[in-house]
Amino acid sequence: MLRSPFLHLFTVALFRQRAKHIGAVLISVIIIFLLSTVLFLSHAIEHDLLLALKSRQDFTVTRLQAGREVNTPTVWAEEIMNLNGVTHLASRIYGRYYFTPKEKSFLVIGIDFFDEQSTEALSKLVEGLDLEHFLQRPNMIVGEGVAAFLHQHYFTDTFTFKTPSGAFKEVGIYATLPKQSNLIGNDMVILPIELAREIFGLGEDEVTDITFNVPNDAEWDNIETKLHLMFNDVEVIGKHQMQKAYEKLFNFKGGLFLVLYLITLVTFMLILYQRYSLVYSSERKEIGILRAVGWSINDVLRLKLYENMTVVLFSFTIGVVLAYIYVFMFNAPLLSRIFLGGANLPNHVIFTPVVDFGILGTLFLLYAIPFLAAVLIPAWKIAATSPKEAML
Repeated sequence: MLRSPFLHLFTVALFRQRAKHIGAVLISVIIIFLLSTVLFLSHAIEHDLLLALKSRQDFTVTRLQAGREVNTPTVWAEEIMNLNGVTHLASRIYGRYYFTPKEKSFLVIGIDFFDEQSTEALSKLVEGLDLEHFLQRPNMIVGEGVAAFLHQHYFTDTFTFKTPSGAFKEVGIYATLPKQSNLIGNDMVILPIELAREIFGLGEDEVTDITFNVPNDAEWDNIETKLHLMFNDVEVIGKHQMQKAYEKLFNFKGGLFLVLYLITLVTFMLILYQRYSLVYSSERKEIGILRAVGWSINDVLRLKLYENMTVVLFSFTIGVVLAYIYVFMFNAPLLSRIFLGGANLPNHVIFTPVVDFGILGTLFLLYAIPFLAAVLIPAWKIAATSPKEAML
């Protein structure tokens, strides 16, 4: 029934009741904005973490003693390398160094800079890395959060570590990791493995963990079983296990916000339904007049559908666009701390724009269907009555 009188009446109804529609739009935009923000944020972080996880090695092996992680003997590396299917094995020093006066910590990673795979991955992050110049004296590469923290405390060119023996070790600040790596590397310090061993007080035959690849993923379970048979006190962490842990974490946080969203949405729809159930006399008379001049119930419902569908589409579009701008242009201030945490060094993350149109479509249906139902059901009840009764 798309003829000019219908469109004219649709336009008049839309603007004549603009005060009512503006209120619904404002509440709807806030609800859509909040959930869209959470969805954009959680998917962007999960995307970047899983992307970073792909570059990690397939397995990490550590030693357990009384259920707690202890230093891993370097001889394990030789035994693991003898297993069929194992490639790119590397030893690593990995732990947190606590800056006691300020109760802050750095994630210190000691790697073998003579290992081709490690230096190649680092060269992709740090532009213009001169390995020969880097190794001329004790140097480190720091994340942006560490660099800012050290600069605030007047460590502009070097930082002095205190070793477990009470000695002090001065290390130069060679370079800063790019801002794009802040999600993983904000509080990270990368050192040569021997320097990290000295800072943490490990022996020459000790590392914190051993990493390696198994190119044939069909052998993963088999390799893991062999490791447990070789060492009684070993913990084997696979890359696929870390991926599942990330997914569970962000599904939990996103699901928590989804539950809160659904509670808010249901409350809003109940208020909306109650509001439209108590239709003002002018609106009842309008429906009664339309029925009296020959409009069918379907025509009346179509008019109300178009009128409120305009409100739904406008609200949803504005809410999603504002959420996109908030997350991917302003990097979600305040809300990002819920997902990233703010207990350690401040982290200014640049989020990669990730939009899941399937989830946005589901979100639209979860919002549009209850909204339209809350409006059309009361309108149908009035349209189904006789025109004379509706105009009373």
